[in-house]
Amino acid sequence: MLHSHACGLLVIEDEPQLAATITQALREAGLGADAARDGETGLQLALEHSVDAVVLDLLLPRRHGLSVLQELRKQRPELPVLILTALNGVEDRVGGLDRGADDYLAKPFALSELLARVRALLRRGGARLFRPRA
Repeated sequence: MLHSHACGLLVIEDEPQLAATITQALREAGLGADAARDGETGLQLALEHSVDAVVLDLLLPRRHGLSVLQELRKQRPELPVLILTALNGVEDRVGGLDRGADDYLAKPFALSELLARVRALLRRGGARLFRPRA
């Protein structure tokens, strides 16, 4: 169940510590965030709640991230999706972007870069309550 926050970001990441670190960083940056630990639950939450953007791992239990992305594109084509994964080959990045991701960031990554990319996605996506800092 998603909590009520200023901006609904959903982190779909199966590694508990990483998911907690990302959601905490997003919250500290003033962005509401919740996490799902598998692809099936993440897809369900993204479709049933007012989510402004998704940070999506690919190697997930219950449903692969590319399958989640494909279904999101069918049902919520406007929803910004950033892939965050250990799959960092050129062919992986190109494949993720060509299948509909708005951005792609390989692990390991800097939290500051992830936050900047999420803010950029929200600006472009016209998130309901996102207001950039002056």
